[in-house]
Amino acid sequence: MIRVTVDSIRVSLLTQHRVVVLREADSRRYLPIWIGAFEADAIALALQGHEPQRPMTHDLLKSVFGELGSTISHIVINDIQDSTFFARIVVEQGSHTIEIDARPSDAIALAVRADAPIFVETHVFEAAGVLFDEEEGAVSEERPAEATAPATEEPEPDSSADEGLSLFRDFINTLDIDDEERNKGKS
Repeated sequence: MIRVTVDSIRVSLLTQHRVVVLREADSRRYLPIWIGAFEADAIALALQGHEPQRPMTHDLLKSVFGELGSTISHIVINDIQDSTFFARIVVEQGSHTIEIDARPSDAIALAVRADAPIFVETHVFEAAGVLFDEEEGAVSEERPAEATAPATEEPEPDSSADEGLSLFRDFINTLDIDDEERNKGKS
């Protein structure tokens, strides 16, 4: 598993769709995940430290876990199928570990509220991760070593998954991440 942090939440100016961008710790690899507007707002509010007057759904869930004597150990983005990401919320209750299926957006919103670590399975990063190329100042899709092997040694990967992920890559390629990095300390 690869530890990540929430790098940013982006909004497409053309479509108004939201993307949460996860960043690998100590690396320039990113994992963009399309999410809904409400989930994007829930994550952004928690990252900004905003405390609503009344609990939102993710606040409520965090409180329920606390009242039941459970702690959120971590969350993991554990799979991707047909461009759909899957996640698990890992909860510790006494000597028991409970794994709960969740949408990544909900799991991330809960993790930022509980200050729980976020992980991504290696195969998910290999399938959907993008690498920020510092030399060229651009984002490029990550290519695992086995994908570059000659076709006689390894069969070609399923191109339908690659086509679906091209939406992520196209969106990420429109972002100027380098400018954001330079401006982080200025606001």
